[in-house]
Amino acid sequence: MAKNVQNNAPAGAVYGLGLIGAAIFYISQATSFWVGVLGILKAIVWPAFLVFEALKALGAG
Repeated sequence: MAKNVQNNAPAGAVYGLGLIGAAIFYISQATSFWVGVLGILKAIVWPAFLVFEALKALGAG
């Protein structure tokens, strides 16, 4: 019987901690309710911002 092992659990933990940290950062910087809501949405997609800025810094775009 084959055993199904999840090897990507640490990546999920890192994403989860990043999500919490980004949400705290964006909400603490919010000046109104709707800016706070936008901050929560940004916190959900923070890896996209990270990759975009990394590629921009490397001159790939």
